[in-house]
Amino acid sequence: GPKDIPETVAQASGAAAEVDAYLSESRFTEIEEEGIFPEIPVIGDPPRVGVFVCHCGVNIGGYVDVEAVSEYALKLPYVEFSTCNLYTCSADTQVKMKELIDEHKLNRVVVASCTPRTHEPLFQSTIKEAGLNPYLFEMANIRDQNSWVHMQLPVEATDKAKELVRMAVFKASLLEPLHTQKIDIVKVGMVIGGGISGIKAALKIAEAGFDVYLIEKEKELGGQARFIFESAEGNDVQKYLNELLEELNNNKRIKVFKGSTIEMIDGFLGNFKTRLLDENEELVEIDHGVIIVATGADMYTPTEFLYGTNPNVITQRDFEKLMHESSGYLSGFNNVAMIQCVGSRNDDQPYCSRICCTEAVKNAIHLKNLNPDSEIFVFYRDLRTYGFKEKLYEEAREKGVIFINYDDDNPPEVFEVDGKLKLRVYDRVLLRTLELDFDKIILSAGIVARKEDNEDLARMLKVPLNAEGFFLEAHMKLRPVDFATDGIFLAGLAHSPKMIDESISQAYGAAARALTVLTRPYIVTSGVVAEVDEMKCDGCKLCINICPYKAIDLVEKRLFGGMKQVAEVNPALCKGCGLCAASCRSNSIDLKGFTNDEIIKAIDALVYDI
Repeated sequence: GPKDIPETVAQASGAAAEVDAYLSESRFTEIEEEGIFPEIPVIGDPPRVGVFVCHCGVNIGGYVDVEAVSEYALKLPYVEFSTCNLYTCSADTQVKMKELIDEHKLNRVVVASCTPRTHEPLFQSTIKEAGLNPYLFEMANIRDQNSWVHMQLPVEATDKAKELVRMAVFKASLLEPLHTQKIDIVKVGMVIGGGISGIKAALKIAEAGFDVYLIEKEKELGGQARFIFESAEGNDVQKYLNELLEELNNNKRIKVFKGSTIEMIDGFLGNFKTRLLDENEELVEIDHGVIIVATGADMYTPTEFLYGTNPNVITQRDFEKLMHESSGYLSGFNNVAMIQCVGSRNDDQPYCSRICCTEAVKNAIHLKNLNPDSEIFVFYRDLRTYGFKEKLYEEAREKGVIFINYDDDNPPEVFEVDGKLKLRVYDRVLLRTLELDFDKIILSAGIVARKEDNEDLARMLKVPLNAEGFFLEAHMKLRPVDFATDGIFLAGLAHSPKMIDESISQAYGAAARALTVLTRPYIVTSGVVAEVDEMKCDGCKLCINICPYKAIDLVEKRLFGGMKQVAEVNPALCKGCGLCAASCRSNSIDLKGFTNDEIIKAIDALVYDI
C-alpha cells in the first residue's frame, strides 16, 4: 500500500529479518557424509536420554526382539542409557527407573511399550518423583502400532520398533519443561433432568456434603418413571418414586428448578456458569463446578398399525396404566396381540430399545394373573429379555402366552373389518399366513431421543451426540459416564435406552465421577496446550471456528503501540488436540509438547536413517 520512504525501508528490513530467521532455522540442510541427522538446536540442557524398552510378555516380546531394540537405542545420538524390562509399568520397575534416572543423570526419558492413553500418566508421575518435569517424557507405542498389527512379520516388526524408538528419541531431545496452573473449584454440582437418574445423582452429591442445583424443564419431576407402575422384578415404581421425591424435598442441599429452561452454559471444568429461565420467567445465574446430564428420552409415538385412529390399538404404557388403575376395564382384553419393535430397529431408529421385550412379557404376565383365561399373542422379530429377565419369558410361556416370530421383511398387518380388529402375519414356523381377530392390539413402542432439545444442550455444553440423537460418552469402556469435555457427566435415558436399575447404576457412576472433581482442593491444567505467537497472529478466527472445545477467543491487545486482535487460548479448556496449530495459516499457533520443531525432528529421524 502507499507509504513514505522510512516506512518502506522499515518494512523491507523487517522482511529481510524474517528471511534470515527462516534460513537460519531451515531444516533442509545437507546431511553430512557420516549420516548425521540435520541439526536443530536443543533448548536448555544438553539432552541425556534414557530408553526403557518393555517386553510385556507375549504382547510385545512375542513378536519383537526387544533386546535388539534396546541395544540399537544405545547407539542413537542423545541416548546415555538403554535397558529392557519385562514389565516397565510394574511397581518394582518404577522404583528402578527412578534410580537409573539419578544414576545416569538423565534429563529426558523414552519408554517403548504400549499405548500412552493408559500408561503415559504413570510414567510421567514416575519421572516427576525422580526430579524431572513430567513433560520431559516420550512414549514409543511398539505394541498397538507394531507388535499387535505385525504378528506374522517378527523381523519387520523389530525394524519398525527401532524406527519408532528412534523417532521418539529425537523428538525427546527437543522436549522442554512444560508448566501447569492451579484453578479453584466452585464446589457446587448441577444436574440437568429431574427423572429418577437426575434425582439419584443429585441426592448422592448432596449426601457427600455438596450443594446441588436440579434443573427440570417440566412442571413435574419423575421423568418416564411417572408412567411405569411395576418393574420387571415386581417392585412398585410409583412408591419408589414418591419416596425419592420426599427425600429430595427434605434435602436442604438440593435446590430444585421446575419448569425451567437453560439459556446459556459457559465456563470449564470446576468453573461453570449457567443462566436459566425459571418457571416465573425470571433469569437466574448459577455458578457450579460440575454438570450431570440426565435429560431422559421419550416414548416413540406410533403412526402405524392404526394407532391414533382405532381406540383398541394402544401402547404398552397405556396398557400398564389401565391394568394398575382401571382393572375393571380389562374385561375387554380377552384376546390380545402385542407387536414388538414398533419405532425401533428400522431406518429411522436402527437401534434396539432394549426395554420393549421385557415390558411386553411383564405386562403379559400381569394380564394373565388378572385374567387367566385371556389369550395373548406376542409377535416379535427377536425376543430380547436379556440377563435374568429370561426367567420372565419362561414364566410367560408357562402361563400360556404364545410367541410368534415374524420376518423382518414381512411385518404384521393390522386392519379393521366390520368394526373388528384383524392382524395378518406370515408365521415362519408354520410356513403359512395367519389372519387372527383381536379385541386389543398393544404396541411395544421404543425409546427415542429428544433430538431438538439434545442438539441445543449439546451445543451449549460442547459435547457430541450419536447418529440417533442420544448423548455420546467419551469411551464406552474406559470413560462410560464421562463426556470428552471435562467436568460433564452422563446418566440415564439421555445416553441410551435402558431399564430403571441400569439408569440408577449409571446415575451413581456419574455422581461418583462428579465427586472426584468436587472433592479436589483445586484443578491442575495440562501442560500440553496450544500457544499463540501474538506477533504472527492476524486474527482470522479460523482457529476459533475449528476448536472443538471452544478454548480460543479473539481478544484485543496493544502491540507495537497499536491495538490488534489476536487469538488467545484458555489453558483450562484446551485439550491439546492440535487442530488449531494444524489449521493456522499464519503459523502463529504451536502445540506445547508437540511443537513444529519436535514433530519435524521426529520425521527427520524416520527419513534419514543412520
